[in-house]
Amino acid sequence: MADFDIVALGEPLVELNQTSQGQLQYLQGFGGDTSNAVIAAARQGARCAYLTRVGDDTFGAQFLALWQAEGVDTSGVEVDASAHTGLYFVQHGPDGHAFSYLRRGSAASLMTPASLAGGQIERARFLHVSGISLAISTSACDTVFAAMARARASGVEVSLDSNLRLRLWPLDRARATLREALRHATLFLPSMDDMQHLTGNDDPERTLDWIRDAGATGVVVLKLGKDGSIIDDGKTRTPVAALRVDAVDATGAGDCFAGSLLARRCQGDDWADAVRYANVAAALSTLGYGAVNPLPRAEQVLAKLKG
Repeated sequence: MADFDIVALGEPLVELNQTSQGQLQYLQGFGGDTSNAVIAAARQGARCAYLTRVGDDTFGAQFLALWQAEGVDTSGVEVDASAHTGLYFVQHGPDGHAFSYLRRGSAASLMTPASLAGGQIERARFLHVSGISLAISTSACDTVFAAMARARASGVEVSLDSNLRLRLWPLDRARATLREALRHATLFLPSMDDMQHLTGNDDPERTLDWIRDAGATGVVVLKLGKDGSIIDDGKTRTPVAALRVDAVDATGAGDCFAGSLLARRCQGDDWADAVRYANVAAALSTLGYGAVNPLPRAEQVLAKLKG
């Protein structure tokens, strides 16, 4: 039996989230896509570990305390005395939320394949990685590919979230790198917004065709935001409706979806039930400010599903 259900790899970022439009008031929280996802998974009852690097600073110490409080194993977290923990701001406006980052030279961006030597990946059921970690630096990109290779060699499933951030890299490089990465994934979790940039079209069916033509062989779950999701298992395509809510802040909703989906798969759900659960969890995560604080716990999601 695996020691962990989910091991995630990536970059944690301290979050300063604007709490109201027109006012310079910010709520400190925690972010970073794969960190959000692994905390969401832990809140659904999954056994989780995180692989990253943080600075030897107050924010790094806060992250370690956060993960430990959430029950996420931190034996694979390295502390770098010469680099800082990354930071970002979230502003909210009529067109949605906008991000400003202070991440250049962060401890996590300096990760290398040597950071994977602890053996956590080989003792997991799923490895979860993302397009952001592929983009933040050359060494981080190398680390993600090395992690996927370790996972596949050990029979561990690989979950890849597209999480395209064009501020981090040119579109052509992003497209080429993600095309290569999705070939190594047993589960690919793209958003329709990301795929519009990568494919140039806004049709879900054509997008799924593009993903298959690009070399995806595992399950693909295309996230459509308020329109739900589509599961493509290589044979059939199944739409799953979203839960409609009056969202306050969508920061981290896709990460909540990923972590919740993986947790439910590890608990035995079929794909349709796992995606339905993840849709509800993601919707509930938009009802508060910040990426981590609003992440729901299993009892909240189950109560909403029953209701």
